[in-house]
Amino acid sequence: MAVAGLAVAAVVVLALLVGVHRYLWRRFVGDTTAEGSALRAAGTVAVYLLPLLSIGALVAGRTGAPFWLQRVLAWPGYLWLAALLYLTLALLVGEAVRPILRRVLAGRANESSRSNRPSVTKVLTPEAADAPAAPAADILVADAPAADTLAVPTRRLFVARAVGGAAAVAGLGTVGHGTYGVLRGPRVKRITVPLAKLPRSAHGFRIAVVSDIHLGPILGRAHTQRIVDTINRTQPDLVAVVGDLVDGTVADLGPAAEPLARLSARRGSFFVTGNHEYYSGAAQWIDHVRELGLHPLENARVEVDGFDLAGVNDIAGESEGRGPDFDRALGDRDRTRAAVLLAHQPVVIHDAVAHGVDLQLSGHTHGGQLWPGNLIAGLANPTVAGLDRYGDTQLYVSRGAGAWGPPVRVGAPSDITVVELASRQA
Repeated sequence: MAVAGLAVAAVVVLALLVGVHRYLWRRFVGDTTAEGSALRAAGTVAVYLLPLLSIGALVAGRTGAPFWLQRVLAWPGYLWLAALLYLTLALLVGEAVRPILRRVLAGRANESSRSNRPSVTKVLTPEAADAPAAPAADILVADAPAADTLAVPTRRLFVARAVGGAAAVAGLGTVGHGTYGVLRGPRVKRITVPLAKLPRSAHGFRIAVVSDIHLGPILGRAHTQRIVDTINRTQPDLVAVVGDLVDGTVADLGPAAEPLARLSARRGSFFVTGNHEYYSGAAQWIDHVRELGLHPLENARVEVDGFDLAGVNDIAGESEGRGPDFDRALGDRDRTRAAVLLAHQPVVIHDAVAHGVDLQLSGHTHGGQLWPGNLIAGLANPTVAGLDRYGDTQLYVSRGAGAWGPPVRVGAPSDITVVELASRQA
């Protein structure tokens, strides 16, 4: 049954992609270019080639393709997925504008035709001067066709090119701006979270939270270095890397992760796994980040300046028998102490509440990454981004510092969050 369901879903997705690409071809190519022209041929090739590059980019990493091939396919393949979304949305908006523009142009053409129609002057020859006047119907044998009738094909082409051009500018401009936001690096966000059980001595303790860095065929060592430099400038007391560090193996991405060794925090840097680590060899990555100086919390807990810092494995680890174990991480602790939990996915908040956690720090959602993806993320996660409260437990979800798939963010800017803990006793 499961295989049949996946097959049906695959067919539906394939049909949708074919339909969307056909729609884009019609509006951007078929309606705006002449049959047999070089522009139409180039547009047709692009509509067939770009989705193949996207499929290649999605499949290459999962099938163990050489890393150089993944990098070749990633940029055009993933960027086209983002462009496909926003070009389609822009064209759909254009469908509402198209008939209005046609009516406006037709009205102007009719007004111009009426104002420019020549008047008829009756010229009399000497012989006709003495003849009885002819009726007007005899003088005007036939009217010329209206000017706007001949202009209809031109108007349609103009409208098609105007709407298509505007949609292209809007869609590709959105993707370009979103790509710049990712490549520029995350910005620092600061919040203060009061904890009832936090001792006065820990008041003002600052945790730099970074999630979803997603090192891979697009985001590499320079991306890591930007993140490390940004975190170090905040001078945190502790750094929390809450999962989805990588999209690839240690062999391919180990050098890209090396700048993490230069993270600087008074109480050190800690790491928990995300779901993408389990697609990339989680055990090897845990060993590698430990070599870089980070402290992996695999269903474990440490005491930090008057409160407990705990971490659990991601839910995806259940497929390897290494999923989250809240009893092991939190079961025997002193509940009179404040507890901060690092857990990649927000959906485990109910387990955190049951175990008396005061604050859970998560990522995973990317804040939706590509609008309107935030609406879809909201269906699968209790909180998409920001700070929420569930009973006596607060949950903070970071939008993440990188991007998965398309290196593009729209409506969900990347961030590194400095969480300042506040004692109510202070």
